Amino acid sequence: MPWWGVASSILAPAVLISGWTLAADLQPVPFDAVQRSISALGAVGMPYRWVIALTLLGVGICHATTGIALRAAAETGRALLIIGGISSILIAVNPQPRHGGSLAHEAFSLVGVVVMTIWPVAAMRREPDAPLGLRPVAVAAFTGVTLAAVLWFTVELFNGPELGLAERVVTADQSIWPLLVVVSVLVIGQRSAVPAEEEASAHFR
Repeated sequence: MPWWGVASSILAPAVLISGWTLAADLQPVPFDAVQRSISALGAVGMPYRWVIALTLLGVGICHATTGIALRAAAETGRALLIIGGISSILIAVNPQPRHGGSLAHEAFSLVGVVVMTIWPVAAMRREPDAPLGLRPVAVAAFTGVTLAAVLWFTVELFNGPELGLAERVVTADQSIWPLLVVVSVLVIGQRSAVPAEEEASAHFR
């Protein structure tokens, strides 16, 4: 696993959570993060909307980079993770207007949520020595949790009082999972390196 792929997987959730926190804290009027969405912080005319724009750009670049680096995953899953990153970038450059909605913003948001939910299934490996984060049991557990969070978020879209909280749970969940997969890849790599070192040292005895 290249070092830059490890770095991008760590940065994605860190940038996301710190970005939405900073954007809310900078608002001149108290911002209710439980009720109001992340997109509201980045809407046209919102103070410091550039913070969320840069956050989404950064997260998108990180996910795309992780997808490129995650060679242990199946190719289709890697491609979907890259698409998920591109979707985040497109959300950033297509903010919600001051009033009403944006078809482009909503379309890219939908694509992003769907792709970031299904990429682990497409990335799954069935080999006995596959990294834990790519094994069917782990993928099924993550997918179940994510689908429950997405269902909650969908319900909250209809004037729910916890729309912002539900959205943050979904996005945090989907940003943390690539990091956990990368960690499992590193663990497998470390375990594989030990027998190789022992074998190499045996040749010099």
